[in-house]
Amino acid sequence: MKFVIVLVALFGLAIAADQDATVLRQDTNVAADGYDFAVETSDGKSHIEKAILKNIGSENEAISVSGQYSYLGNDGITYSVSYVADENGFQPSGVHLPVAPVA
Repeated sequence: MKFVIVLVALFGLAIAADQDATVLRQDTNVAADGYDFAVETSDGKSHIEKAILKNIGSENEAISVSGQYSYLGNDGITYSVSYVADENGFQPSGVHLPVAPVA
């Protein structure tokens, strides 16, 4: 749970770092078994994330996070990244990201 609080706090600091942007929408729900949030800023950035605690009370207890963020690049293109972070690591996907070759 400490990890969740730190993660949400760091995300808030990242948004605050851009002094020219204002938060248009921010929704947060933190519970014992997970969290979710959604943020949109005036500079075109958005971030939605949901986490659930899996295998509660077992040796294999783990958090599984999924989400999506987007931002307007300096080139005027909106970039979007979807991701999952779980026991298999961080797995981002987006049309602008390279894809690893199949082994």
